[in-house]
Amino acid sequence: MIVLGVILLLIGFLAGISILWTIGIVLVVIGLVLWVLGAVGHAVGGRRHYW
Repeated sequence: MIVLGVILLLIGFLAGISILWTIGIVLVVIGLVLWVLGAVGHAVGGRRHYW
């Protein structure tokens, strides 16, 4: 999810499409939150680890 967010950020920035930029930021933030929750040991969506 983080990688997809970064790709959308780059495409949105280079093409000048603001909706891709916004979606990319949201995906990166959600991906980072899920990654941190999984790293500290909390179950995320019924899974012990989130990749």
